[in-house]
Amino acid sequence: MQKRNNQQTVKAKMAKTFGYRRQEIVQKQPTAEEILVRWPALLLMEEINAEFLRITTVPLEATFLAQLDKHSTKLLEVIRRKGGRVKEQTSRILQVVDETVDITIKREAVLKALMIYLGEPVEHLFKEYQDEQEDDQLQLETMAIFVTGREDPFCPPKDIKTIIDGTQVLDDVPSVATAVAMFFGLIYALNLKYPKNLQYTLEFFQKILMELGGKNMSSKVYRLSTQLHSC
Repeated sequence: MQKRNNQQTVKAKMAKTFGYRRQEIVQKQPTAEEILVRWPALLLMEEINAEFLRITTVPLEATFLAQLDKHSTKLLEVIRRKGGRVKEQTSRILQVVDETVDITIKREAVLKALMIYLGEPVEHLFKEYQDEQEDDQLQLETMAIFVTGREDPFCPPKDIKTIIDGTQVLDDVPSVATAVAMFFGLIYALNLKYPKNLQYTLEFFQKILMELGGKNMSSKVYRLSTQLHSC
């Protein structure tokens, strides 16, 4: 891990030890911190993608982003038709979608609007801080994505971190949507249960975007799926 230009060696060794690592993670259920001491390559986005592919046979990041883009137009139509609380809470987010040409900002806004539509506050997943505020909160969060140093909704943040079990797993992630894909992949790689306050959002990612786990869905996600696939 500490050698330069050693990616191929790390990749080969991670592939070779997958069975042993998976058995250890599933049976012993170590914490995220313990896993990352034992298997530090899981700090790399490349290896999170590779581990997810080993577990599910589905490419993680490429599938997640492509499916998000595919469903975004119809998803936004569904969200815009909703009134009441959803309309009120998504109005500013939808304005960002309409006014930006940056695909990374647009994807982030779609993910936030989706969460609101599913009845799960954006703050349950995304924690936005200025630089000086972040350190005090990081270890208090069980599972979250930290977005720091953002000037306004139309600008990319200075840093994006992924937190699992109060442990910083990734930083300098290139976009919020990519961070969400990595967050989802880490749940599989570390054999974690979905947090209850994110269960519908993560179920949507699993069943609709990644098409994993069959067609059995909660009524809330099933209704949304039906609307997305209607003419």
